[in-house]
Amino acid sequence: MTDFGGALKDRNKVLHFKLAIIGVPFDEKSSYKRGAAAGPEAIRKVSTGKCYNPDTELGVDLAEDTVLVDLGDVDTSGDVLKTFAAVEEKVAEVLDLAAVPVVLGGDHSITYPVVKAMARKFPALDLLHFDAHPDMYEDLYGDRLSHACPIARILEDGLVKNVVQVGIRATTPEMREMARKYGVKVVEAREFTEGLTLEFPNPLYVSLDLDVFDPAFAPGVSHHEPGGLTSRQVIECIHRLRARVVGFDVVELNPSRDISEITAALAFKLIKEIAGRVVKP
Repeated sequence: MTDFGGALKDRNKVLHFKLAIIGVPFDEKSSYKRGAAAGPEAIRKVSTGKCYNPDTELGVDLAEDTVLVDLGDVDTSGDVLKTFAAVEEKVAEVLDLAAVPVVLGGDHSITYPVVKAMARKFPALDLLHFDAHPDMYEDLYGDRLSHACPIARILEDGLVKNVVQVGIRATTPEMREMARKYGVKVVEAREFTEGLTLEFPNPLYVSLDLDVFDPAFAPGVSHHEPGGLTSRQVIECIHRLRARVVGFDVVELNPSRDISEITAALAFKLIKEIAGRVVKP
């Protein structure tokens, strides 16, 4: 049973929905180990209502307090530009229906086309980025669309007004300079404090790379970067958000490196808790 803790509604039986799951099984821009293309399937598989309920920690019942549907996967069988265009189009369709896109990656490169669609709908858009890496390389091995580059492309295109990065612990002087150039607020893992409360003046998009966590909490990622955050730290940060969340993604789950599906379970937990913030700002 794949039903997101019993919260999922049949798209064919509802006229309107508030949140829409979009899978993007794509990892062609991964620079190291492939496998993130299997992420959406792994999250759906672990989400069974036989194991989990639809209630979030802040008291939102995703089965009763909102309408969540799954729109399936974007076709990623074409070339990269065709795939990115398809991602952008699907997200735009959801936004046109006044719903919130919930994007399941896939490698982190997919955040760029997602945010392009978000920025058309919300000209003043803020971005909260959880990650071990800033993803602000000018290019990686000559590839400007690598999963190590989406935030650089987003900043260069002027798609967002404010960017906050949380959990960073694998950066470079060049990326520190880019953060300074664009006024990015960076909360490195070594600087993270309990009770961190982030406030955003504009509609907020959240992009969560699962390698923000210490590998002890999320081994199912391609890039293990020790010294990361705990699951509780990130969940509390989400709970404390002062923002209107209008879309989010969870990316870089690599099931081939997961142990007992614990990273997939964490991804599902995060989706629940962020969705709960959408419903209860």
